[in-house]
Amino acid sequence: MESEQVSSICKALGDENRLKIVSLLTHGELCACKILEQFEITQPTLSHHMKILESCSLVSSRKDGKWTYYSLDCKTLGEFRDFIGGLNCGSTNGECDCLQN
Repeated sequence: MESEQVSSICKALGDENRLKIVSLLTHGELCACKILEQFEITQPTLSHHMKILESCSLVSSRKDGKWTYYSLDCKTLGEFRDFIGGLNCGSTNGECDCLQN
């Protein structure tokens, strides 16, 4: 995963509402109206949050009549999880190994 996309996802998840939306979507696809029921925000505010989550490819949407349904993009989520899982603290002996070659 490119660092630009990782940064975009981290920024998107840096907002408490968007983090909660992603958590809700881990249970499966949801209609925007069902997501909105979980918050004390307006529909335009929810649309703004969803636009940000879609722009970093973490969430995808589909229209069905007048309703919009959202779900997590499993490919992007998996790549992001792999990136985060690959991070480690480096040296296990408590010493900084950043200057060692």
